[in-house]
Amino acid sequence: MKYRENLKNKSRIVIKIGSSSITHPETGALNLTKLEILVRELCDLKNAGKDVILVSSGAIAVGRQTIGFHHRPKNVAEKQACAAIGQAQLMMIYQKLFGEYGHQAAQVLMTKDTMMDNLSRRNASNTFDELLALGAIPIVNENDTVSTYEIQFGDNDTLSAIVAALVGADLLLLLSDIDGLYTDDPRKNPDARFIDFVDTLDGHLMQMGKGAGSDVGTGGMATKLSAAKIATASGADMIIANGDDFHVIHRILQGTPVGTLFQGKKNEDFYLIDILEKEF
Repeated sequence: MKYRENLKNKSRIVIKIGSSSITHPETGALNLTKLEILVRELCDLKNAGKDVILVSSGAIAVGRQTIGFHHRPKNVAEKQACAAIGQAQLMMIYQKLFGEYGHQAAQVLMTKDTMMDNLSRRNASNTFDELLALGAIPIVNENDTVSTYEIQFGDNDTLSAIVAALVGADLLLLLSDIDGLYTDDPRKNPDARFIDFVDTLDGHLMQMGKGAGSDVGTGGMATKLSAAKIATASGADMIIANGDDFHVIHRILQGTPVGTLFQGKKNEDFYLIDILEKEF
């Protein structure tokens, strides 16, 4: 397909990974083998001359495992404590791994307030531009240490789409624990059909969103389709693919037909602040 072939020409790529993609399901601890593959893939994209931004979940999951919680944190204080511990550990490991391949990682923590305020949003955009100009790889997460309901994005699917729009990315990859978009939940319906390509997101497709499918993540298909609305309206193509094997990243960029591709269609009336005010 022509659209797949054109993916190799993408120059600014945002990649979002879910908690379930970087942790062991048995323990919730970081899967270091997978993390190393992820970092190597991203560094190779950088070596090919592409701008790369990673939106990485996992802080709360890592913190919860470190503290010894055997349950998902339920109250705000527990979540924020787990995030504070887990985010520090996560970035330390990212810095070490990226450094081994000759690249510099940079932490960017955001809340909804960052994007809703005009000055803060411009400052965030300028920071991303400068980091990319310096050759760094920004690693973005919601600032779960201070976030409460009023200032939360709620999931990193939404955050990654907003980041893609903010930086003018031409491709957003959502890597999670599902292969892509189906006509129904394939975990429950064996007759669910896989959808390879989406030209236009209509109401019928939006109704296909299902709830979260893993114990460690927060976003289900509904959040991914909402992310697709934002990303494609800003002009970026978006792909939902399985993050079980991070080698899928270079396969996607080579045009291999994996995941569901949502075609970007720049809406000339697209203004990020309008989307934020409508969605939040």
